[in-house]
Amino acid sequence: MATSARVREYFQHQLEDLKRNDIWKEERVVQSPQAAEISVAIHERANPQRIINFCANNYLGLSSHPEILRAAQEGMRDRGYGLSSVRFICGTQDIHRRLEKKMSAFLQSENTILFSSCFDANGGVFESLLGEEDVILSDELNHASLIDGIRLCKARRHRYRHNDMADLEHHLQLSGSMRFRMIATDGVFSMDGDLAKLDAICALARKYDAIVMVDDSHATGFIGKTGRGTPEFYGLRDSVDIITTTFGKALGGASGGCVSGKSIFIDTLRQKSRPYLFSNSLSPVVVAGTLKALDILESSTELRDKLEENAKYFRRKIRETGFEIPDGFHPIVPILLHNPKLVQAMARGLLAEGIYVVGFSYPVVPKGKDRIRVQISAAHERKHLDAAITAFGVVGKRLGIIT
Repeated sequence: MATSARVREYFQHQLEDLKRNDIWKEERVVQSPQAAEISVAIHERANPQRIINFCANNYLGLSSHPEILRAAQEGMRDRGYGLSSVRFICGTQDIHRRLEKKMSAFLQSENTILFSSCFDANGGVFESLLGEEDVILSDELNHASLIDGIRLCKARRHRYRHNDMADLEHHLQLSGSMRFRMIATDGVFSMDGDLAKLDAICALARKYDAIVMVDDSHATGFIGKTGRGTPEFYGLRDSVDIITTTFGKALGGASGGCVSGKSIFIDTLRQKSRPYLFSNSLSPVVVAGTLKALDILESSTELRDKLEENAKYFRRKIRETGFEIPDGFHPIVPILLHNPKLVQAMARGLLAEGIYVVGFSYPVVPKGKDRIRVQISAAHERKHLDAAITAFGVVGKRLGIIT
């Protein structure tokens, strides 16, 4: 039966509203491997052009690293392309176990379980561990995957103001009659690049006997002295109960994720987590590539150190150019413009100057907090950073954002 005219009209009107309000999400086609410079078709009929990429999660520049490509090819040769099964049937290979042990050692945790993505990992944690007698206290700026995972759970939900420890403590006090309390937070918040106040969160968790769960996707591999994430940054090796993270950002950029932490929780997830039990096992290609990425990280902090220096340089120069950015040190650099149409015009103008960035507006960020999000990589050389800073100055003056 054909879709009715009434249904078509409704959704067509919604799509037209997105375009009219300049919050339509364009998908530009990349015709090269992920790198500091990529080949992109501006629209479907256009010839690809070479541009500098400042919107990938390729923090350490490992997405096309030759050693990782070689390891991935060897993984496919030795263990196949896919498992065609879930882990508890016939989808567990020796390399899955090896990666779980290696992630546990890297994150200095008791145990680890693999998922097809960190989104799935976050979707599988809460419902498996908590129920109607429990409560989850969630930072208001948590990633969508945490929000959706929490919605799947029957536990009560309290949302505390972003990084506001007084408000978090207030909700902990209000929920004193519940069986278990879990504090859930991003380690690094993806739109702002600011870190959770994990030291204070863990102190409150000890005071009120709460479980601490951290999504460290935008930290694993490069935050902390040796890149072990926000727990290492704060010196909290044993204080975080559950860490979720991704292999799709700093650790090679392909796909996959995991939950790492106390064995009692990981063992429970292995028996009860639906995204784990009912999704195909992670491809041997991704497993082998991620194992090599961890080898690279453990052999040297060179890439992490270069990323830190690149972020420091870009932040200083873009502020000197006249743009508003929050304080911080993370390679996520939000350039605040406060106007959705201005954000889209800025992104289009920068693309014409050979700089690929993406603008974000409501509902991805709060109203009035519209911004261009720049993401720095260890793959960027000083010439790339300088080219971006120059282009921001040119387009910013043209649009009247800076003088």
